[in-house]
Amino acid sequence: MNPQITYKPSEEVDFVIVGSGAAGGVLAKELSTAGFKVVVLEQGRWIDPSDFSHDEITITNEFQLTNNPRQQPQAFRRTPQDKAQKQFAVIYGRLVGGGSVHFTGNFWRFHEIDFVERSRRGTIAGTGFADWPLTYADLEPYYTKVEWEIGISGLAGASPFDPPRSKPYPLPPMPVKSSGVLFERAAWKLGLHPFPAPLAILSQPYRGRAGCIHCGRCEAFGCEVGAKTSSLASVIPVAQQTGRCEIRTESYVHRVEINQQGRATGVAYFDAHRQPQFQKARAVIVSANGAETARLMLLSRSPSFPQGLANSSGMVGKHLMINGYTEVFATFDEPLNEFKSVTDTRVLHDFYEMDPKLGFYGGGGIDARFGYPPIGFALGALPPDAPRWGKAYKNWLASYSRTMLLASHATSLPLETNSISLDPELKDAWGLPAMCVTYKDHPDDLNTVRYLRDRSIEILQAAKAPKVWAAPVQEQSIAVHLLGTCRMGNDPKTSVINSDHRAHDVPNLFLCDGSSFVTSGRGQPTMTIQALAFRAADRIAAAARRGEV
Repeated sequence: MNPQITYKPSEEVDFVIVGSGAAGGVLAKELSTAGFKVVVLEQGRWIDPSDFSHDEITITNEFQLTNNPRQQPQAFRRTPQDKAQKQFAVIYGRLVGGGSVHFTGNFWRFHEIDFVERSRRGTIAGTGFADWPLTYADLEPYYTKVEWEIGISGLAGASPFDPPRSKPYPLPPMPVKSSGVLFERAAWKLGLHPFPAPLAILSQPYRGRAGCIHCGRCEAFGCEVGAKTSSLASVIPVAQQTGRCEIRTESYVHRVEINQQGRATGVAYFDAHRQPQFQKARAVIVSANGAETARLMLLSRSPSFPQGLANSSGMVGKHLMINGYTEVFATFDEPLNEFKSVTDTRVLHDFYEMDPKLGFYGGGGIDARFGYPPIGFALGALPPDAPRWGKAYKNWLASYSRTMLLASHATSLPLETNSISLDPELKDAWGLPAMCVTYKDHPDDLNTVRYLRDRSIEILQAAKAPKVWAAPVQEQSIAVHLLGTCRMGNDPKTSVINSDHRAHDVPNLFLCDGSSFVTSGRGQPTMTIQALAFRAADRIAAAARRGEV
């Protein structure tokens, strides 16, 4: 942790940013380097990379990197008519760097279709399907900026389906793994177009950071050498070095305050000792993730905003999208040793935009990977006919080194009934209303995932895998990608923020994270979250210089 400036909560800074993840870290870096005073409030701890653990129990049972349901319980239901039950339904990063610390590192750009799909496909009954108020061309310079500022490994032009780009990747792709070779050869046989997976992991040293050491602990784990391009490793150190950015940890924000003129004055939060504090600021930026940002707006209701702050549209919390996902497994006769190195090295986008003649909306990508640490494999990745105890079970576990899978990442349609709301009964450890998640997959989402699952089975059969099995396609009940709950748009009646991430209702309040998404993309949102954050920072800084914030 670099030495940093410390502001008093009573001192009015230019910007207070809630959250230090993919978006919050970028905004902190951009605004502080632009000369503004910035305080970042992070509800989690600062964990030095040297303290990251490879212990599955520490990660999964002790919640070292993520929200802890014992402190922040959640409720879940399928529809608004159902009675919500206490259930762990949303996972997000709860430390400096947020989810960018423990994510897998898949780093696709959205394609041109993602921003204008409503115009291309027409309405979809019962959904809030809409175009974005910006296009891929608007965002392309910022996709490029993300790649070069934080360091992305990949091969430009390797996929015939890639959208246009203005520069190549700054780093070559990662070396291909066994799963990638098997996937690539089988896909070619079927006339498909696999290509090196773009990864937010350094294939070689870059900007003072070490290249990947191939430890095999990317998905769900932190990177102790800083090769994974988390906010913690890439942009937050730059923000601190300006001498104008404070990262204030264990600061649990529960309210954005506004004055009689309808302007935000700062945020109320509980400090590490659970004492109430208030940080004054000229403007507030919320980058708490697609679930907690909506929850914070709802917690910040007042006589001026009885439905929640910035919620005159009634859209805060609505249109939650979490991306479809499924896995198809295969075992081979020879060791693959997939537990080594990065999670995935080959992907294909042949099904990114699928033929409407299939009868349902959707699309996605398929990559070759494994990603299961040993305990996770032993408890959750076995085929239905595998023994579950005794010597036969022990013998089956020896297949760990011979197993791989194909993961399908798919679209989610925006449904107004899928939402983040406040539970009327359940409270968190601070006495605040807990999050209630309402989520039911649209039939098209399930059909898309089934289609991608079947294509994955075909690929693994073409690879001549001796044994192939698929996880069942079923309704999702736990979310990692948290998108769409404070969507952007030009019409204040149907959206929460404009294309510059400024709240329609509050002129000095900005929301910038996955909550702003209008459509879900095809399963890898972090690249787009960061591109939007770089773009938002440009516009926020320019507006501040003009005195419009």
